[in-house]
Amino acid sequence: MRRTIFFALSLGAMLICAVTAKAQEDVVRKINEGGKFDKWCVREIKESAIIGGQTEYLYEFYGNQDTLVTGKKPFKAPKDYIWRTNNVLAVVAGVVKTNNTVYPEKRGDGYCARIETHIEEVKALGIVNMDVTCQGVLLIGELPEPITTTKDPMAKVFYGVPFTGRPKALRMDIKADVGHEVIRGTGFSKLKPMGYNDYPQIIMILQKRWEDEDGNVHALRVGTAIERVMEDIPDWKNGYEVKVRYGDITGEPYYKEYMGLNNDPDTAFHARNSKGENVIISEDGWAEPGTEPTHMMIHILSSCGKAFYGGVGNTVWLDNVQVVM
Repeated sequence: MRRTIFFALSLGAMLICAVTAKAQEDVVRKINEGGKFDKWCVREIKESAIIGGQTEYLYEFYGNQDTLVTGKKPFKAPKDYIWRTNNVLAVVAGVVKTNNTVYPEKRGDGYCARIETHIEEVKALGIVNMDVTCQGVLLIGELPEPITTTKDPMAKVFYGVPFTGRPKALRMDIKADVGHEVIRGTGFSKLKPMGYNDYPQIIMILQKRWEDEDGNVHALRVGTAIERVMEDIPDWKNGYEVKVRYGDITGEPYYKEYMGLNNDPDTAFHARNSKGENVIISEDGWAEPGTEPTHMMIHILSSCGKAFYGGVGNTVWLDNVQVVM
């Protein structure tokens, strides 16, 4: 009887491990497959007449270039699509507006992704005249649509996906045009050059998350792969890797302040709690060595500053982005 119970418990543990391993493999497969950026679709949206009524196009990296989605339909991720751009549909006070900062671009026999920081103009004679600095972002996670307010834009992204593995690095092909002067463009005042330069940022973070009884989401930082692109990369650099460092890295010679725990209200990560509420992820500390993560985040930005600030002209081309296990 004891042998039977022991065998059943052991078999159950092995099945749980197998399911976890399979789920982990699926996440890596989805990231690596989507990170080739060879498949993409076009969303065709007509903006409101009050701001010009132009037909604009938003791009996502699934389907194929013949896939055309028309109309003011909120984005819904298809099966197995784990990436997201910040190319979004906004409907604010009934006005339909779009923003596209991530584009497919031809590379060899396939495509790559181009992310950029630019100024988005919103103009209607005698009614509205706004210039907004927009950063390009590629990420894994959610960005629900439509956007209904310009308030607190960083809080609109739900960062990361469940993940229990321990990857070695984030690998990619990359080229870049960086270091352009930061322009503040909030839409509520004139564009203002800030007198300092700005750089793209590559981020992969592993966290151990949990939720308290009040619905607040907490995390320990398990693994960190964060790097700023501080120099132009005029020609493709293939197989470039940003290594994952585990545990508390604050005492290491490579450590930079921007690699630290993120609890800045302007840039903090957000998630849905078990009640479906949008909450800040409080990074409470560094995990002990050997801690297993519960979530992985990847986001690659054309500018590293807060919303509405960015090096206008910063551009990063990416291809073959993959998690290295």
